[in-house]
Amino acid sequence: MSEHLLDHVRPFLDRSTETRIAYIQAPRWIGHQIAMQAHERLADLLARPPALRTRGLMLVGPYANGKTMIAERFAVEHLRTAVSQRVWVVQTREGAGLTHFYGSILQALRAPIGRSRDVGRKAEQIDHLLDSLKPRILIFDEFHNALRGRARDVEAVLAFLRRIGRQFDISPVLIGEVAVYDFINDTSEMASRFDLHAVPRWQYGEEFLTLLDSLEGALPLARASDLSDEPLARTIFQLSEGLIGEIVAIVSAAATAAARSGAERITKSELEQLRYIPVSKRRRAPARDGLL
Repeated sequence: MSEHLLDHVRPFLDRSTETRIAYIQAPRWIGHQIAMQAHERLADLLARPPALRTRGLMLVGPYANGKTMIAERFAVEHLRTAVSQRVWVVQTREGAGLTHFYGSILQALRAPIGRSRDVGRKAEQIDHLLDSLKPRILIFDEFHNALRGRARDVEAVLAFLRRIGRQFDISPVLIGEVAVYDFINDTSEMASRFDLHAVPRWQYGEEFLTLLDSLEGALPLARASDLSDEPLARTIFQLSEGLIGEIVAIVSAAATAAARSGAERITKSELEQLRYIPVSKRRRAPARDGLL
């Protein structure tokens, strides 16, 4: 009866409903092809020989599509085997200007930030830390946040990316929406320094159906849901709009409801009862009108 589940998931069927729900709702890594290819490209940057003019990488795609998880998973796997940390993830702060950008880096490097808004002092502090820690890769998540300021500040951020390659042998990795791609390719000088790894929306096809099968095997429900069969698969695809974060959220919510109700499988009826609103339609959702 549990043949549809992965081996390590089957024991959860003997646990309480709340334990199973906690497992269903926990964040999970999905090693799909684009994610694994991204890891290979990041590994190549980590293993490259020293260079005076380093190349970087852009992970670009729509929101809620797994870009951050790809980067964080790679950083965690690196830490498990590394003698010293060579990969650091910077959560780029919201807000324009170099002060915010430098503050993001200092926070990521676990350095005291202080209240000073002296950009020059922060730059010197970052240089000292980079020289001491010797990172090989700096991953800037939500990098589009750094591109919303004045033109001179944006140019200073791009100049910083060029300089850390030359001065500290660091490969920058930029994660964000299409604005990142547009800014980097606005000049040939920057475009020549970054390769692109696209993380596009999923298309309805065999890879999407395989993804649903993988998700079904990872969720401890006693009965098979056959998520990859029509019309269930088509419904999930339409609700998610091809965003992997939404795909996982929809399937997890439906699995949680199935565990609580005792149905022990996801059906089209279960999905409809969620009344899940796709991201693109939430601004016009009836629930919004009730807030006015």
